[in-house]
Amino acid sequence: MSIETFDDLLRSATEQAEPQRLLFVFAAAGVDADATAEQKARFEAGQGGTLTPLMCVDKLPGELASFDALLEESKQFEQAWDMVFVAALPGSGGASPTSQQAEAPLQRMVDSIKSGRMGGFIPFDARGRPVQFG
Repeated sequence: MSIETFDDLLRSATEQAEPQRLLFVFAAAGVDADATAEQKARFEAGQGGTLTPLMCVDKLPGELASFDALLEESKQFEQAWDMVFVAALPGSGGASPTSQQAEAPLQRMVDSIKSGRMGGFIPFDARGRPVQFG
C-alpha cells in the first residue's frame, strides 16, 4: 500500500498481520544560532536547516481517528512543531507492543532524527502532508 496521507498510514497500520503501535516524534525546523546569511536564506526558501525533536508519544492506531485528532492532542504540549515523524512498531502473537516496549524505539527515533538519519520514518508537516527530503 502506498502511503500518501496520514489516513493511509492509519489504515495500513490496522491492516497489518500483527497489531501495531505507532511512534511519533514531533520536531521543530530551524537554523542554528550561528547560521550564515546564506544558510538562513536557504532555510527561508524551504531548503536546509535543522530539525530538533521536541516531544514523542506512542499510540495504538485505534486511538487516533485522523491527523486532525493528532494535531488537536499535540496542542496540549504547548510546543510549536513543524514536522512529525512516524514509525510503526509491530507486535507479536496477536498482541500490540506496550508503551513500555515503545520507549527504547522512540528514543532511537529521537537520536536518529538528531543525527539526520530519517530514512526509516514517514514525515508529515503540520498540515498532515507527507514530506520528502532531498
